[in-house]
Amino acid sequence: MTRHLLVPMDDSEPARAALEHALSIFPEDELTVLHAVDELEAGYGGEPSAATAAVNEGNESDEFEPEFFATVRSMAAEYDRSVETAVVEGTSAAAILEFAREEGVDQIVMGSEGRSGVSRMLLGSIAEGVARRSTVPVTVVPGGETDE
Repeated sequence: MTRHLLVPMDDSEPARAALEHALSIFPEDELTVLHAVDELEAGYGGEPSAATAAVNEGNESDEFEPEFFATVRSMAAEYDRSVETAVVEGTSAAAILEFAREEGVDQIVMGSEGRSGVSRMLLGSIAEGVARRSTVPVTVVPGGETDE
C-alpha cells in the first residue's frame, strides 16, 4: 500500500537532507513537498522567500512557486521519482500540521534545523513543534552543520 509522505521544505541544507532521505528510504511512497510562507519568521530575522514577497504584494501564495522547487524536482529525478509541490500561508508548524491533516498524510519527514540566530530563539524549532503536535509519525533528519 502506497503511503503519502509530506516533506516540509525551505531553501536550507537540512530540508534538502530530509527530501533526500525520503526519496531514498521510501521509494514507493507518494511525496508532497510543502513550503509554508511564514511572515512572522521573516519579521524576526528570517529571509523572506519569493512566495512571501508575492503574498505581501497581495497575490495568492498558490500562484507562486519558490525557486528552490526546481532543485526539489531535480533531486527527485535523480531517484527517478516525481513529487507534488504545494505552497501554503501560515505559521510554519501549524501550516504543516493543517496540510497534513487535510491531505491525509501518513508521515512527515523534515529537517532538524532551518532557521538560525534570533529567529530560532524567539520562534522555537519548527520540527519540535510538528513532532509534539502531530497525529502521524514524524521523522526528523539531521541536516549538516549548525552555527552554534
